Amino acid sequence: MTATAQFTDRPDPARADAAIAKVSTWDVGTPERQRRAVDAIRTAWEGREWPHPGLLSYSVHAGENGATLLHYSQWTGEQAYQDFVREGRDARNADIDAAVPGIERLALHTYELYRSGFRAEGDTREPGCVVIVDVEFDGPDPDRQRAWIDAVFEALGSEARPPEGAIAAYFHTGTDGTRVLNYAEWESAAHHIEALAAPGDGIGSPSPLWERVQTYPGMTGGGVHRYTPALSMRAG
Repeated sequence: MTATAQFTDRPDPARADAAIAKVSTWDVGTPERQRRAVDAIRTAWEGREWPHPGLLSYSVHAGENGATLLHYSQWTGEQAYQDFVREGRDARNADIDAAVPGIERLALHTYELYRSGFRAEGDTREPGCVVIVDVEFDGPDPDRQRAWIDAVFEALGSEARPPEGAIAAYFHTGTDGTRVLNYAEWESAAHHIEALAAPGDGIGSPSPLWERVQTYPGMTGGGVHRYTPALSMRAG
């Protein structure tokens, strides 16, 4: 039986069979073009066979700035992705570009999941917001990537309870050794904004443990961006 795209509520960043995740951003310019691009992606994928058994999930999130789309896909390995690039990506992108000309495709990065937190067994909350925290370092150092993530977990562990509205956090290390990405699920953007603004020792507060996270040696850049889940699919 031929596999096709089955649309789902969300990806599972912690699934055990995903060896890597590919993350990229498209700049589409305006909220109207953002909506059209999501529709074009859906059409391009649902009208074709699932491209490769090694592609486990593919999700698209709409940036709150109204101009960007975040793409998060899970793969059994790099070879599966390269097979897709060779055999299935161009036709889909051609259809999307015909519907929404002028999309700017920004850098694509490859990650491996390192640590996850927050989501408890039986927690069925669906995220209304995905917060992407990305951090860049001044050179490849896998030990430093993991140490920074461990420092974040130490800071989180010092809090009395998880931030209100936080569902899950999935910390990924870039395979090039220079990047970290946290794919964090929240009930809503408002919950994340309130957590950042909360007094005391919450996320973003000037506690010694959070100050260590924010001023870690070798950090050269990064950012925090909020997205609304727009489209998620897997082979069906």
